[in-house]
Amino acid sequence: MALFFAPDIYTTWELPEEESAHCLRVLRLGVGDELEVTDGKGNILRTAIVSTAGKRCKVEMIEEKRVEKGWNGNLTIAIAPTKNMDRIEWLAEKATEIGWDKVSFLNCRFSERKVIKTDRIERIVVSAMKQSLKFHKPVVEEMTDFKKFILAEHKGAKFIAHCYENEKRELSDALVPGEDATILIGPEGDFSKEEVEAAIGAGFIPVSLGNSRLRTETAGLVACHTFILKNQK
Repeated sequence: MALFFAPDIYTTWELPEEESAHCLRVLRLGVGDELEVTDGKGNILRTAIVSTAGKRCKVEMIEEKRVEKGWNGNLTIAIAPTKNMDRIEWLAEKATEIGWDKVSFLNCRFSERKVIKTDRIERIVVSAMKQSLKFHKPVVEEMTDFKKFILAEHKGAKFIAHCYENEKRELSDALVPGEDATILIGPEGDFSKEEVEAAIGAGFIPVSLGNSRLRTETAGLVACHTFILKNQK
């Protein structure tokens, strides 16, 4: 059965325009056909189409169920976006398949990209969520200045992954099962030494992601996978 994303399903009882177009024009579903809808908050509704007027597809609920995440704790990856957007889009897709709760984009000293359009990232995340049959949509946040981000309140443990020779713990050893985590991933040129020092001063724990030198998007995925392995149910 096809799965659709409708964040406002409980108030509108209709699919968003893009989802409606896929339902009616691509899959050619019609009145009476059944489909599954998620609000991206862990709720799955088995529904039937009751109207296809205009560009909207209205449905009625047959049954609903609640699905919990496949991991404990909440993970935020805060990452400096790459100059080539294809690479950060790849990360958004793959990390959603693996599992994460929020992605924030950082404007750092050595950032190669200072502006990012999150609408396309949102679409990629939704598509990956549906493809991997996950029913909790990760939150996609706008670009934030590094200093502003590290001084904001973040629940749980806070980590900064960097390549300097400072004393660091392995991320896999530093994570505590069930505890929320925010992990900072720098740009291709890494965080500046001043940024690392500022983050540590703000309570972020310096960590290593292994012995290999990783590209930004690879480091983000490794951090994501490490957290999920530590917290999977």
